[in-house]
Amino acid sequence: MTPFENPVLDAVIQEIPGLISSTESIREILLANLAMLGEVPSPSFHEERRIRLLLDRFTELGLSKTSIDEVGNGVGVIDGQGGDKNIMLVAHADTIVPETVNHTFTITPEEVIGPGVADNSLGVAVLATLPYIFEKIGYKPNNNIILVAGTKSLGRGNLEGLRFFLSNGKMPVSYGICVEGVRLGRLSHKSIGMLRGDITCRIPEQYDWSRFGSSSAILTLNEVINKINDIRLPKRPKSSVVMGSIEGGTSYNTITTYARLKFEIRSESAELTREIADRIEEITTEVTSGHSETVELDIFARREPGGIAFSHPLVRSTRKIIKSLGVEPHLAPSTSELAAFIDKGIPAVTIGITEGNRMGEDKESITIEPVYKGLAQLIATIKAIDGGACELN
Repeated sequence: MTPFENPVLDAVIQEIPGLISSTESIREILLANLAMLGEVPSPSFHEERRIRLLLDRFTELGLSKTSIDEVGNGVGVIDGQGGDKNIMLVAHADTIVPETVNHTFTITPEEVIGPGVADNSLGVAVLATLPYIFEKIGYKPNNNIILVAGTKSLGRGNLEGLRFFLSNGKMPVSYGICVEGVRLGRLSHKSIGMLRGDITCRIPEQYDWSRFGSSSAILTLNEVINKINDIRLPKRPKSSVVMGSIEGGTSYNTITTYARLKFEIRSESAELTREIADRIEEITTEVTSGHSETVELDIFARREPGGIAFSHPLVRSTRKIIKSLGVEPHLAPSTSELAAFIDKGIPAVTIGITEGNRMGEDKESITIEPVYKGLAQLIATIKAIDGGACELN
């Protein structure tokens, strides 16, 4: 057998057409779980109701080991048949959608529409459905499968739930799979360096509003943005500053006293990430010194670059599984849950389940038909890991 021959993986790939057929037959159960979980608001730091519903589902499906840990993660364990490894599947339970938004889903024959359905209500619904799929296909894993709905993942949560579990869980994790709703073909095995933060501008209460052409927090923040845009970034290592959101102001005829920019620094280099952050801090200090307004920088989330190699058996196996579906793997670094596994030296990948549209909007949607391939991909990846196809020689 050559170094790249893998009888276990080959056997798993042969099973994929049957896995697709089996997952097609559980459509109604998956959609019911998706509606049940996704229509419950679950913004970061307020995931309790969604987690309780998930654990109720785990219990109904016969999982004997279910729990909510100290930071609110929902955990269910599918017991292995004697193996000594623990394979962890994680989907973040929180969304960016506020509780005040109507979370009702619309389900058509082709798609599911609703806020947060792709990111990441579908991922949590997959965890809720997986024990049923295993039972339907008669699959009893050799090793333990740990299902975790992670809390406090997004924004200021900074992966708190998953980090806590990996540091304090009583079952040491051997492999990780991060389950995201979109997109099918996604394969992340590395994390880029990242710093995430806010820049806020405030006009003091004692500001002299009688001056002609009075200032505005929006204008001051615009000055900050222009200076950030002037930062010269190298082509190598790849780096960028993503300005994700700007908010401020109340009406057409009111001078804005508060404005905020949400931004993210991304780079393949940890050193360059810090250098860009230092330059942005200089910019906020410089702008503050020339205005009556106060400009504040708050960096609250960090990721270190790293991950497993492209040639790692886990990456190679997952890549072959995706290709066997007739889907071209889309390899891109991640700043999601994968980073927590990397920090602990645990081999892990992030994969997507289906296609999505209008991401981040109230009418965010997922396409139903590709879900079956996405589920078959996930199950095949679990089987490959469980069967020893992803071990380093």
